[in-house]
Order: sequence, then C-alpha cells, then structure tokens
Amino acid sequence: MEFFSWCMIAAGIGMGIGSFGTGIGQGLAIKSACEGVARNPGASGKIMTIMMVGLAMVESLAIYVFVVAMIILFANPMKAAVLALLAK
Repeated sequence: MEFFSWCMIAAGIGMGIGSFGTGIGQGLAIKSACEGVARNPGASGKIMTIMMVGLAMVESLAIYVFVVAMIILFANPMKAAVLALLAK
C-alpha cells in the first residue's frame, strides 16, 4: 500500500506545483496587459487578443499536469508490476 500512498503524494505535489506556476504566469500576463493598455489605450484590442491566446497557452500547463496526475492515480502502467513485487 505504500506505493499507492506515494502515487497520491506525487499527484498532489505535481498539481500544487503546476497550479502555482500557472497562477504566477497568468498573473504576470494580466499585469503586463493592463500596463500595456494603460500606456496605449488605442491598442487595447490587439493587446487583449494576444493576452487571451497567451492565457490559453499558460492554462494548458495546468491541464497537462491534471492529466498526468490522473494517470498516476488511476491508470498507472506500473501497477501490476509493483503489486507483483509486493506480493513476493
């Protein structure tokens, strides 16, 4: 059962680190976009469009981390080998 405990810990730490990085990246992107609009209000349309595309790219990191965490928790390819080793 120790293997499954480590899987849960790894998935939790991975989600935490991935979410932390995503949050920092999105915050910096929005900060820079607000500064750009404040400097040049006429370019707000282009700035917002580029910001939205950038935020989608940053958010994909969190989605990838979530998918990997779900694989670790529920579809672990090493599960059978680990259980066989534990049974010995």
